[in-house]
Amino acid sequence: MIGKAHERVVFGRRVERLGALLAQALPADVGSILDVGCGDGQISCAVSDAHPKARVEGIDVLVRPKTAIPVRAYDGQHFPYPDDSYDYVMMVDVLHHTEDPLQVLAEAARVACRGVLVKDHTKAGPFALPTLRLMDWVGNSRHGVDLPYNYWTRSQWLDALDILALEELSWTTRLHLYSFPLNLLFERSLHFVALFGGGRSGPGPNFIHQDERRTDSTGSSAKM
Repeated sequence: MIGKAHERVVFGRRVERLGALLAQALPADVGSILDVGCGDGQISCAVSDAHPKARVEGIDVLVRPKTAIPVRAYDGQHFPYPDDSYDYVMMVDVLHHTEDPLQVLAEAARVACRGVLVKDHTKAGPFALPTLRLMDWVGNSRHGVDLPYNYWTRSQWLDALDILALEELSWTTRLHLYSFPLNLLFERSLHFVALFGGGRSGPGPNFIHQDERRTDSTGSSAKM
């Protein structure tokens, strides 16, 4: 019941807003986009509408019977493409669902020849973790999606960019995904859309595995 209410109230607005924000983050001359964890492809389709000349395709662990774009199955870790296969790799609320977000981000950087476009979360502010966990559970539990709740702080995102030699080209937190009064609880600075450029073809010598720990800017130990 809660999941269906979420779908009625939030889903349509989310697709519309994210489609517009992601499309705006990309240059006008984008030629190809790979959407990782694309689901039914509705967000990709909205991006494609704004960039009609771009080839937009997706990969997902579970390929749904009906999708708005061509979708190929993959194992959730290794993208089935050679280096520099697409102009941009796009991941919408994917990385925090993975056991090793840094490895998946490295794969995106490998396959993208121009940049990686990400919509995800930052663990920022009071009660951020329980709020993010609640949103994730409501939106995804009924679909059988893995929920490891791997949310990064802003400093962890910056560490990941440094490790993979990625440059932050844009970072937007005012997404307006929720209408009032839901925005007061679920928006804040918990969501972002960012475009990253550059990057190695894979993790370099400074690569840190998910199970290893780093110290963030506050001096506390934080998992990458």
